[in-house]
Amino acid sequence: MTEQPTADPNSFAEMDLRPELLRALSGLGYEEPTPIQREAIPAILAGRDLLGQAATGTGKTAAFALPVLQRMTRNRREHDPMALILVPTRELAVQVSEAIHRYGRELGARVLPIYGGQPIVRQLRSLERGVDVVVATPGRALDHIARKTLRLDQLETVVLDEADEMLDMGFAEDIESILTETPKTRQTVLFSATLPPRIDKIARKHLRDPSRIQMGRESTGEGETPLVRQSAYIVARAHKPAALGRVLDIEAPTAALVFCRTRAEVDQLAEQLNGRGYRAEAMHGGMDQAQRDRVMGRLRSSTADLIVATDVAARGLDIDQLTHVINYDVPSDPESYIHRIGRVGRAGREGVAVTLAEPREHRMLKVIERMTRQPIVIEKVPTVSDLRARQLELTRSALHESLLEDDLDSYRVVVETLTDEFDVVQVALAAVKLAHEASGAAADEEHIPEIAARPAKDSRGSKPAVGSGRGGGSDGGTRPDSAVRGGRRGGASDPGMARLFVGAGRIAKIRPKDLVGAIANESRLSGRDIGAIEIADRFSLVEVPEDSADEVIAALRASSIKGKSVQVRRDRGGR
Repeated sequence: MTEQPTADPNSFAEMDLRPELLRALSGLGYEEPTPIQREAIPAILAGRDLLGQAATGTGKTAAFALPVLQRMTRNRREHDPMALILVPTRELAVQVSEAIHRYGRELGARVLPIYGGQPIVRQLRSLERGVDVVVATPGRALDHIARKTLRLDQLETVVLDEADEMLDMGFAEDIESILTETPKTRQTVLFSATLPPRIDKIARKHLRDPSRIQMGRESTGEGETPLVRQSAYIVARAHKPAALGRVLDIEAPTAALVFCRTRAEVDQLAEQLNGRGYRAEAMHGGMDQAQRDRVMGRLRSSTADLIVATDVAARGLDIDQLTHVINYDVPSDPESYIHRIGRVGRAGREGVAVTLAEPREHRMLKVIERMTRQPIVIEKVPTVSDLRARQLELTRSALHESLLEDDLDSYRVVVETLTDEFDVVQVALAAVKLAHEASGAAADEEHIPEIAARPAKDSRGSKPAVGSGRGGGSDGGTRPDSAVRGGRRGGASDPGMARLFVGAGRIAKIRPKDLVGAIANESRLSGRDIGAIEIADRFSLVEVPEDSADEVIAALRASSIKGKSVQVRRDRGGR
């Protein structure tokens, strides 16, 4: 692979973009290209394939969208699309298509997002009328290709956006199938937050002598993280909200991003934090763009301190004042951890990453340490005494700052009047007490038991398999009549999880990743939200969050798995 030649245009105009695009960018307030745009746009405009590593918030959507629109004739009349952009989730499909529509409005660009969970009839009508750019999730794109409603004969450009996330969600085979259907002469652009070997494998197979650019992790070596102080607390799930509150009080972040696994957990935790006096906002896939913009506006205007979000919802967020990233649960893989905490520690500023780990998750912290080559310090959950000491220290710091900077002469008469009757130290103590109480210091008396981390080996002396349990990525053991993902067979579902019966199994060549991909493509869940999967000869059992079970059932009934409609219902032997 060749490196991208040095090209550092200081403005969009220097890239020779057409006037319609320059006017659109100016109207949107874009003053100059970001680093990824400076390097990617000239390479793509030159017709080069591109492999780009780009962290969240670097502006990569415009980096591939602008060259696509640059090539489009104004009010293009051809029926079939000239560009196909593959994304992992329907939420991202909507975001990308909206962005391309804004950039290409003056050109009359016809942009269509296609994804699971949306009535397919509406998509069929739009495809029949003709489109210029299709933004699609892999599963739904493959459905339309099989129906011959998405024809790729005129395709000039294919973009794989968030490629690592698509592979995590089990779309590898779908992507291979789609690329096989595209013209050999196409230009291929691949963007990924991380570049594991499987991404490199796709690039070597499908990209021709690509330019390679890397953004977002220049200051660190492979597998390393930016300037981030990393720590973890071992705490039982029942005490996590209280432990998080203690940590927030001790750390006193300017702005923090708290990651949860599911939408239900995001809503619940945001409500609990607000009940404890924090200014928290929820952000997840159930919110539209206007709601997201309002949340971001509150954070940037300092009317909110915390955003509680899922991984998918947090993609694309770039928060300058962010000081802390908090993993309410341990991420299911090291790359997700690196991607999360990479949002702080930028531009030479030190950031803080805090993880709340249950005892069973301690071994995953060791895996992350090996991957990042940095220690994650196991701290003790702050006690009530620690919290009170910290709150008093914050009050002292506020008073010290006031003594240095404020004009206090107007209050002198109050002090002089009181010192006629009381000792000056007593007056000062009363003033400090009032200032401390006015600061909103929480009266937290909850006892959080100290828990020692579990050893890396189990009682039989063997190491437990990393990734087992809910959200694990590897298959567990097998037996003649079943294949299991998540290392658990039979019995009751995990608390908060519902078990679904899917009327297809090994005989229909169903594999765990087929079910993960179908659910992630057709519902709002990501692959990490899905629990244990058991595959028998004629049926499969899969665990999903209880609050999403009905949505998943409806979505799967309205779609297909490996091209076939299947029966889906709650398992009668489950919860």
